[in-house]
Amino acid sequence: MSTSTSNRSHSLSPALVLLFAFCCGAIVANLYYAQPIVELIAPAVGLSMHQASLIVSLTQIGYAVGLLFLVPLADLLESRRLMLLTTLAAMVCLLAAGFSTSPGLFLGLSLLVGLSSVSVQMLIPLAAHLAPEATRGRVVGNIMAGLLLGILLARPVASLIAEYFGWRAVYFSAAAMMLGIVVVIATTIPRHAPDNRGHYGQLLLSLFSLLRRYSTLRQRALYQGLMFASFSLFWTVAPMELVRHYGFTQTHVALFALVGAIGAIAAPIAGRLADAGHTRRATLVALVLAPLAFALTLASPLAGVIGLVLCAVLLDFAVQLNMVLGQREVYALEQNSKARLNALYMTSIFIGGASGSAIASPIYENFGWQGAALAGGAFPALALLLALWFGRRATGEQRLAAGK
Repeated sequence: MSTSTSNRSHSLSPALVLLFAFCCGAIVANLYYAQPIVELIAPAVGLSMHQASLIVSLTQIGYAVGLLFLVPLADLLESRRLMLLTTLAAMVCLLAAGFSTSPGLFLGLSLLVGLSSVSVQMLIPLAAHLAPEATRGRVVGNIMAGLLLGILLARPVASLIAEYFGWRAVYFSAAAMMLGIVVVIATTIPRHAPDNRGHYGQLLLSLFSLLRRYSTLRQRALYQGLMFASFSLFWTVAPMELVRHYGFTQTHVALFALVGAIGAIAAPIAGRLADAGHTRRATLVALVLAPLAFALTLASPLAGVIGLVLCAVLLDFAVQLNMVLGQREVYALEQNSKARLNALYMTSIFIGGASGSAIASPIYENFGWQGAALAGGAFPALALLLALWFGRRATGEQRLAAGK
């Protein structure tokens, strides 16, 4: 019996699902610790406020590069070893960033932190591989809830640590967490050697083949890339708005981010909706909620902190809902290519996120919150229009085929 077959028979117990969720959340948090504290980091390492959002943007670009060039290796090499190596690298980069004092070095390390945090995207396809088909959406949704909680809780945790111990302590704490995750991966995550044979060059070339072959992959990647651009723009700008115009401290920003974490409940809901066959309707709901969330902050009665809180909750809910729905569809496309399919899907998402982060500071510095809200709402609005157009075209093709 092959290793792959043995892993398939491995019992994916609730405890193991919970452990997968915890590891995913702890690792992906590395991408977001800097987001609420860029105004503290930038002057300490010699960056201007117009350049501050580059810290977040480069971390996401590094993550996208890792998704494209490292994650596909999980379809070729043993997964647990890859996860151990990348997580150890993340620990070293976080530790070095905590000691950094120069802008170039810190930005370079930010890129490497993102690059080395991709083991989370090896864990998720492994869980999907181990889960029975009938409950795959639910398992992925539950693990994604852990990942998304990591994204959402990274901000309040970073704000609180920075408030009392300084921003460098955030990086040192994250490095210590990665050391703990290395121990967890080494002792509890099952081994998985894939069935694929070949070499790395063939593996990378196959990415283009997969992207060309599956329109579902292209469409879901585009929708979520636009949604994540909006998400990253909001969470880069909102802490600046709260600190500058409403007198928030880092502790207050942490509480604000905790409220936004309510949106993580969308992940398990999305998994169940996908398993029940409601993917298209739920997708449209998510794509409507996101621009609506930004519109609320511009309405006179809700302009201010209350509007920002509602925007955070609705936007997080919409983004998480759409992400899990997309993952469920993408994972179903090809059994032996889950890591590569996931790499393509998530790469587009973080390219979108990096784009949103990169434009966040310049838009906010020049046009204030109103400009940022309009830009943030435009991304998911475009995704909604594209989803409606693709859906109408698919319906027309089905009717034409039925007529023949």
